[in-house]
Amino acid sequence: MKAVQTICRQLRNSKAVEPAPRVGFSTSSYSCGRKKKMNPYEEVDQGKYSDLVQSVLSFRGHAQTPESLFEEDTLLYGPVSKGKPPKQDKEARITENWFPLLNPEKSLKPNATNDATVPLKIPLQRNKIPSVTRVLQQTMTSEQIFYLERWRRRMILELGEDGFAEYTSNIFLQGKQFHEALESILSPQENVKERDENLTSGYIESIQHILKDVSGVRALESAVQHETLKYVGLLDCVAEYQDKLCVIDWKTSEKPKPLIRNTFDNPLQVVAYVGAINNDANYSFQVQCGLIVVAYKDGSPAHPHFMDIELCSQYWAKWLLRLEEYTKKEKKQNIQS
Repeated sequence: MKAVQTICRQLRNSKAVEPAPRVGFSTSSYSCGRKKKMNPYEEVDQGKYSDLVQSVLSFRGHAQTPESLFEEDTLLYGPVSKGKPPKQDKEARITENWFPLLNPEKSLKPNATNDATVPLKIPLQRNKIPSVTRVLQQTMTSEQIFYLERWRRRMILELGEDGFAEYTSNIFLQGKQFHEALESILSPQENVKERDENLTSGYIESIQHILKDVSGVRALESAVQHETLKYVGLLDCVAEYQDKLCVIDWKTSEKPKPLIRNTFDNPLQVVAYVGAINNDANYSFQVQCGLIVVAYKDGSPAHPHFMDIELCSQYWAKWLLRLEEYTKKEKKQNIQS
């Protein structure tokens, strides 16, 4: 009995015994006996950063518009000139005065007896009839005008007024020399020495793989006039490309243009020439196709953009709209003056 009382006294005088820690059991052999890792994101003050998180999660990127690009330019380069942002163009319209691309009175088959061995080179007569280039310039969309003006402003900021004038002059001169070189290469009476000299040009080197498929040249730097729709133009070349008679437009560019949409209004220019040839008595043949060749100064392979009759017909409809718009503008200006 004394022994039991002694044990009870010792227990009362001793420190309280701490309960043994609970042991968790898991079916996973990997987590058994390991301490649970803390997620570092759990320590973030969610209340403090809730506004930031909400703004990031709710943000949605928007496509750039002419207005946003103007604001970007102002921030980057400062205000240059005042101008109203362009308005959206009207929806696609249908021309009021339709005219066919092909001339039913002309044969599509080449007439070997009438085709001259020397390519046609009809000089362009300066008169009151508008040129294809003028029609396209005067009827550019607001979006086209915006990007052209934006490019011009940036170039002036980088080069200055005089530097930009010199730059555009050099571009024009390079294009002129390129066309002269092509004319000497494609002419049947070409000078061998001139041809070899022209081959050193980067632009000419760029189009070597295209020239291999060009044959049967019918016209070079020759004027055309649509006798019914009343417009004129000076085309670069009419020749066979891969056995298809085409209006060929040679272009130079500092930037790659692998897609036809990268050539802007060039397809409209080509189909305008196609329609004019088909309705010009100076040309005994008829054309259904077009070809835009974009050459590069560094000699990298040029991009050819072939336009078959279906694609030409689509652009022809657009050209008729531009021509119709130009005619209406001219009539309005004549009434006001």
